[in-house]
Amino acid sequence: MRALEQTSLKGPQDLRLINDAPVPSPGPGEVLIRVAAAGVNFVDIQQARGTFPDGPQPPYLAGIEGAGEVTAVGEGVTDLEPGAHVVGVGIGGGAFAEYMALPAAAAVSMPAGWADDQVLGLVVNWPTALAALRPVGGLAPEQTVLIHAAAGGVGQAAVRMAKHYGAAVIAAASLDKHEVVEALGADHVIDARGADLAAEVRRLTGGAGADLVLESVGGSTFEASLAATKRVTGRVVVYGVVGGEAAITNWELVYKHQIHVVGFNIGILMQAAPQIFGEVMGEMFGLIAAG
Repeated sequence: MRALEQTSLKGPQDLRLINDAPVPSPGPGEVLIRVAAAGVNFVDIQQARGTFPDGPQPPYLAGIEGAGEVTAVGEGVTDLEPGAHVVGVGIGGGAFAEYMALPAAAAVSMPAGWADDQVLGLVVNWPTALAALRPVGGLAPEQTVLIHAAAGGVGQAAVRMAKHYGAAVIAAASLDKHEVVEALGADHVIDARGADLAAEVRRLTGGAGADLVLESVGGSTFEASLAATKRVTGRVVVYGVVGGEAAITNWELVYKHQIHVVGFNIGILMQAAPQIFGEVMGEMFGLIAAG
């Protein structure tokens, strides 16, 4: 089959087209799809640059998100059959190819009336945002949420859904992207590279801090996120490390940042808590149906 193969860890410029890649066979708990459309996600860039934790080593078939028709199912798969149209994600890659094997738990049936290319993002950006806000982050109406990287794929989805659920949104983005985020309905848009982000969040919240912080940056921004969070009841959901690693000690949790810090990964949610992932997808499709 034809596929795009990543040949180095220097970046996506080293993708090459091959014509003799073997068609994968679905293993236990997997489905094989004939790929009709594939999404490009930040994880793809990280893998190509060698910065994704435990990422694949070249040469490998690239692409984690694909949509298309199920052509075969592996042992133990009972809820999907050949002929079903699904969109799914597989961290092992292979979406930039004619066929892709992916975990059945990470493949969801497409909403009625949607084309293959329209559903891309439905199993990565949108459920990441919804899960981080609701079952993981515990967002409630009238609470305040700080969303980092608000102009990115997950960030934009999070801004829109947080507003839908009645939250006040403080969105952090670079200055050249403020208009994009404002158009999504954010209540306040602040400079992601500002001198004192935490102080600005506390000013906007009357000194209280944010009830929930969606932290995807890491690095020096991580400390600002902790300082911007409401004491005792505030939550920080960490789902990205694009700015580098950061740490918090048990001493800091007791004497400096009395907050809840939760790690989150949508791929692990699919594998370890498929029921919660299914509930998230059901809620999301309900939102889509309601317009």
